[in-house]
Amino acid sequence: MITLTSSITAVIGANAAKRKKVEQGLGLHTVGDLLDHFPRRYLDTGNLTAVGDLQVGQMLCVVGEVVQCDTRTYRDRRSGRTAYRVEAMLQTDGPRLKMTFFAKNKGTAGWHARRVAVGNRGVFLGKADRFRDQWQLVNPSLTVFGMADETVEGALPDEIGDLYPIYPLTKGVESWDLLRAVRFARSVLEEIPEVLPPPVREKYAVLDVATAYDWVHTPADRHQVTRALHRFRFAEALVTQLVLGRRRRAVQELGATIRTGGDGALVTAFDDRLPFELTTGQREVGEEITRDLAAPHPMNRLLQGEVGSGKTLVALRAMLRVVDSGGQAALLAPTEVLAQQHHRSISAMLGELGEGGTIFGSAEGTRVDLLTGSMTKGQRREPLLRIASGEAGIVIGTHALLQDEVTFADLGLVVVDEQHRFGVEQRAALTEKAVVPPHLLVMTATPIPRTVAMTVFGDLDVSTLRELPGGRAPIQTNVVPLAEQPSWIERVWQRVREEVEAGHQVYVVCPRISAEDLELGVTVIDHDEDGEPVTTAPGESAAVEDVVPRLTAGPLPNCRIGRLHGKLPAEEKDATMRAFAAGEIDVLVSTTVIEVGVDVANATTMVILDADRFGVSQLHQLRGRVGRGGHHGLCLLVSHAEDPESPARVRLDAVAASSDGFALSRIDLEQRREGDVLGASQAGRRSSLTNLKVLRDEDTIVDARDAAAELLDEDRDLGRWPLLADAVRELELSQQGDFVDKS
Repeated sequence: MITLTSSITAVIGANAAKRKKVEQGLGLHTVGDLLDHFPRRYLDTGNLTAVGDLQVGQMLCVVGEVVQCDTRTYRDRRSGRTAYRVEAMLQTDGPRLKMTFFAKNKGTAGWHARRVAVGNRGVFLGKADRFRDQWQLVNPSLTVFGMADETVEGALPDEIGDLYPIYPLTKGVESWDLLRAVRFARSVLEEIPEVLPPPVREKYAVLDVATAYDWVHTPADRHQVTRALHRFRFAEALVTQLVLGRRRRAVQELGATIRTGGDGALVTAFDDRLPFELTTGQREVGEEITRDLAAPHPMNRLLQGEVGSGKTLVALRAMLRVVDSGGQAALLAPTEVLAQQHHRSISAMLGELGEGGTIFGSAEGTRVDLLTGSMTKGQRREPLLRIASGEAGIVIGTHALLQDEVTFADLGLVVVDEQHRFGVEQRAALTEKAVVPPHLLVMTATPIPRTVAMTVFGDLDVSTLRELPGGRAPIQTNVVPLAEQPSWIERVWQRVREEVEAGHQVYVVCPRISAEDLELGVTVIDHDEDGEPVTTAPGESAAVEDVVPRLTAGPLPNCRIGRLHGKLPAEEKDATMRAFAAGEIDVLVSTTVIEVGVDVANATTMVILDADRFGVSQLHQLRGRVGRGGHHGLCLLVSHAEDPESPARVRLDAVAASSDGFALSRIDLEQRREGDVLGASQAGRRSSLTNLKVLRDEDTIVDARDAAAELLDEDRDLGRWPLLADAVRELELSQQGDFVDKS
C-alpha cells in the first residue's frame, strides 16, 4: 500500500540515476514531498503557435521533434579557451527550425546535447529569426516530454491538458518526469488524509485536499489552479495561526505582575518637565500601553512608527510607569552607539529624575544605568550591583544585558529597540531574567519584511505612530546615477561644502569599513522571476577607511571630517559622536551604526554611497537622521547601478519618491520576501513559508486567523480534529517553532 510517507522510489520509475537526482537535487524523498512540489508556472499548450508563414521577431511556442543534433567546438575570443556549440534541428508542423546552445565546458555541452538528442520531443519557445536562408529559434527554452528512448504518440501526450505544468527542476530531471510520477502516485494513493475540518472548508469555501492536488498538478484551466493554490495557502495559514494563537493564550495564562503605576509620581514629574506637548498619537498609544501594563497577563506589543515619531518617548513613559509600580525596566539596543545615545538622551530628558539616590536627584527619581560589552570589569561592578538591588530602575544596554552575571531585582518591562536586529534566543534570554514573565514592548521605525510578516500574522498587538512632532522639516531625496551621469559626483561634494559653509553638518554613509572588511547587513538579496534568491556580487564599494582620506585630500580639504564604524574602540566611538553632536565635526563618514537613534539637530544632509547595496527600510532609516532640527533635509543616494530597471534602482527610486515609511515597508517586503516568520532568521532570507506570501495573501491570512480563533475557542487542544492537531504540534516542535516558545 502506497501512502504519503512511502519512499518516492515507489512512483518515480525504475531509473536509479533519475531517482537519485530527484532525491538529492530536488530534496524529494517521499510521495508526499512529490505531491507538495508544485509547478512554478504553466505552459498554455492550448495556444501553441501554428507554424505557417513565419515572420522575423515572431515569438513561437511550438511542439516539435529533434531530427538532427551536432556538437561542435570553437575558440572563445574573450578567454582564448575551447568552447562548445550544440546545434539541433527541430521538425515542426511547418518549416524546420535551427536551435543553437552555447557552453563553456564539455559537461554543460553534454547536458544540452542530451536534452535535444535526435528523437526527443517537447514544447519549444523562442523568437523566430532568419540566417543564411534557414529559420532559427533564437534563445530557445524547452520542456521535453518525450525522450528518444520513450514511446510517445501524437502531437502531445493524451494526458497533457491545455495547461502543461513547469516544475522547479534539477539537471537531468524534466517536468515530464515529475508529471508522470505525480499521475501515477494519484492513481495508487487510496486516500489522502484531510487536515482541514469540514466545517472550516465549508465556511471558507476551501477545496478538499485530493481535489486540490489534482487541480494544482493537472489543471483544466487557470481557475482550477487558483482554487487549488488557495486551499494550500489557507491550510498553511491556518496551522500557523493555530500555533500563534495557542502561544498567545499560553502567554495570557502565565500571569504577570500588574503595573498600575502606583501614585504616578515619576511619570507626572516627567510630563511636567517636558518642554512640549505630547502628540495625539503619543497619548493614544501611551494609553494602550498603560492598559496592557495594568493587565494580569504579559503585554506583547509592537510599537511601530515613522522615523522621528517619538517612539522612544512613549517607551520611556512606559518604563517610568513600571518604576512607579516598584519594578525595573530594561531597554535592549542592537549597538553600543545606539545604547550610548539612548543613555544620553534619556538621562537628558529625565534630568534630576534620573539621578535618584544621589545628592543631585529628586525624591521621585530613579537611577538610569548603562551596560555594554566594552565596559571593563571595574566599570561594570557598580551598575551590576544597582541592577541586582533594584536601585537602577531603568537599565539600558546591548547584548551585555543577556549575560548570566546580570540579575534584576524585579524586571517588569523589556523594551527591545529595532527588534529585527535580535534573534529569538536573545530576546528570550532577557525576559527569562524575570521571576514573573515581564511585559514586552518591541519597537521598529520602518517595519522590515519579517516585522511586517509578524504583524500580519497577528502574533503581536500593534500600536502605530504616524504623526510627527512639530519642528520636523521635510527631507528631499534624490538619486545620483553615476553610471549615467558620472560628473554628478562633483555636484554632490559641492552641496556638502555649501551645507558646511552654512554652518550645518553632514553624514556620509558607506557600506563597508575597509576594502577588506564588508560591514554586515548591507549585501542586498534580490530574487529572480521564479522567486529564487539571487545575491548581488559584493564587488567594489565605498569603505569608510578609504573615503575619509579621499575626501580630506580631494573635494573637502577644509572640512573637519570624522569617522565612525563598529570596529572602533568604544571610547573612540563615544567621543566621535559627542564631538559631532557638539558641532566639532563637519562631516561624519560612517557605516550604518548611525542608522537608528542618533539625533543631531544640526545635521541637514546625508550622502549614501553605493546606496544600491542597502534595502528600502535601511535607506529610510538612514535619511531619518537629518532634518531633525527644523532645517530642511537633503538625502543623496549615490548609485553605480547600470540598469535603470534593476531591483536595486527600483529601490532607490521608491525611496526618493516617498517619505511614507509604511508604504516603503510594503515595497521592501515585495522585493525581499518575508524572511523566516516563525524562526530566528531575519528579513531577506528564504522564507520558511511554503506557499504563503504575506502581502499577496493578506485576506487568506485574516480568514485563517478568524478560523483559528473559532477552533481554539471551541477546544484549544483540537481534540475533535486529530490530524489538524498533529500538524500544529509538528510545527510547534520544529526548529521554526522556537519562535512560538521563546519570542
